[in-house]
Amino acid sequence: MLKPEVSDKDHASGPSKAPVTLVEFGDYECPHCGRAYPIIKDIQQTMGKQLRFVFRNFPLNESHPHAFMAAVAAEAAAKQDKFWEMHDIIYEHQDSLEMDDLLDYAKQLGLDIRQFAKDIQDKSTSGKVEHDFDSGLRSGVNGTPTFFINGKRYDGDWENDLAQRLADSF
Repeated sequence: MLKPEVSDKDHASGPSKAPVTLVEFGDYECPHCGRAYPIIKDIQQTMGKQLRFVFRNFPLNESHPHAFMAAVAAEAAAKQDKFWEMHDIIYEHQDSLEMDDLLDYAKQLGLDIRQFAKDIQDKSTSGKVEHDFDSGLRSGVNGTPTFFINGKRYDGDWENDLAQRLADSF
């Protein structure tokens, strides 16, 4: 089961009252998460208001040295109401996650760069990433991407069967 449950502290796209909530624990540098990204986008498009999608950070630092800072950059963008835009641009440029790249993405999104740079250094920003990671550990996550549908872990074939499983959930 998902611990804690989805709350207003999560990054969610879609109506809070949607019949299906999909939570992804993801790592911005993970190639599997990169493959999942367009699949999730297609599912969101297809399901529309029937789906609430939630993203929680689960950077695997030992395997992906840029993942934690990429997650912090997304959280810093969230402080300027641009989480999803940064989330998307990072996944669309997974092979370019150096600090200079992240700053370039912030500029492309029209963020206040001084504030963004300050927020990256703020412990509350990295604390959000750590909180998400701890949530993943408490929920039994040990790799990425890991999905939960309406609070229950989905261990099926996400590349081929996730869309059908979600459609069957409502």
